Amino acid sequence: MKLELGEIQIKDIQFADKSEVKDGVLYINKEEVEALVLEDEKLAGCKLDIARPGDKTRITPVKDVLEPRVKVSGGGEIFPGILGKVSPAVGEGRTHALKGCTVMTVGRIVGFQEGVVDMSGPAADYCPFSKTVNLCVVIEPNGELETHVYEKAGRMAGLKVAQYVGALGKDVEPDNIITYETKPIFEQAAQYPDLPKVGYIHMLQSQGLLHDTYYYGVDAKQIVPTVMYPTEIMDGAIVSGNCVAPCDKVTSFHHMNNPVIHDLYEHHGKDVNFMGVILTNENVFLADKERHSDMVAKLCKWMGLDGVLISEEGYGNPDTDLMMNCRKVEQAGTKVCLITDEFPGKDGKSASLADTCEEATALSSCGQGNATLQFPAMDKVIGMQDFIESQIGGWAGCMNEDGSFEAELQIIIASTIANGYNKLAARGY
Repeated sequence: MKLELGEIQIKDIQFADKSEVKDGVLYINKEEVEALVLEDEKLAGCKLDIARPGDKTRITPVKDVLEPRVKVSGGGEIFPGILGKVSPAVGEGRTHALKGCTVMTVGRIVGFQEGVVDMSGPAADYCPFSKTVNLCVVIEPNGELETHVYEKAGRMAGLKVAQYVGALGKDVEPDNIITYETKPIFEQAAQYPDLPKVGYIHMLQSQGLLHDTYYYGVDAKQIVPTVMYPTEIMDGAIVSGNCVAPCDKVTSFHHMNNPVIHDLYEHHGKDVNFMGVILTNENVFLADKERHSDMVAKLCKWMGLDGVLISEEGYGNPDTDLMMNCRKVEQAGTKVCLITDEFPGKDGKSASLADTCEEATALSSCGQGNATLQFPAMDKVIGMQDFIESQIGGWAGCMNEDGSFEAELQIIIASTIANGYNKLAARGY
């Protein structure tokens, strides 16, 4: 598949009578977008707000973050199987992306694993979304909705707004166009026969109980490991629907902008032959973990891969899936480098991962989520701070009367995200 990604740089978002992209500014008709969200009877309220880099603004509880994109040519539609038609598949032709801005869903908490974004102050250094202009979609559920119903309503609200905003860039001339291409497997192997064949094992959060991810609209719990073109992910084939720990939550934005995929494309044809993505999930039952890790290793061998990068989402239980994949892939003859974050406790004395294996000899750390940080009071809060003490990373008594608080890095969206879209790392000695 060959995809041209047209990047349209957005410098600011402003509310206006007409929604459009003009001279690098995203203009939004506030009433029109709020009415779009409230088409869902499960939501009783919707309010749009804007958060800019450097603002003394805190956004919480954050549910998902999306980058507005639109298919311009090549068939398929953004977010296939959820909003877009499921066939034809995405990943080909031309897609336009509004860079430098996001759509961010916010509102009364669904589960305790929803996070914080500070647009300034010490916490801003740990979050990529402190550097983007964020269109915040603050939702209010209609009564006491069951948690899964509320999560879906919030997820769909974000997707619909991102689709609406992305469409504004369809006829805009991009500032930059980047071409990505992955050929069918035998053609790809033959293109660079002297370079090591490298793949990416992308583990999706799929443990249920608000820990879900969607592939072409299908709950990832229902899939078995499969091979996909990297460009499909850039068109929204994978959508987040989970409330895992904010620090390593892979938002829908991070799927579309997966740094492992982008870095492998950077090296493609130079020092590696990037063969594609093996998609798998994170299971609850041991038999499923064994079965799926067997399939992952089989796919690596079938593709003739010399090496793979493996990333996970979450920690604890998924560490076992990570290590099973590592062990079996190595035993099948493919070299492995793991990408993950660490949780050694506040004192740093506990094991960083819940599981390990002898074959795990190469690992890239994205930092540790148990370190604590002081969060100063902000002039403005988009959403509400009512849940800080119960959000993961917070604790009873961590909140002060002036709105400041102390919490672990876990409470910050994407602070230690286990695919490298952050600034933290660990140094071995």
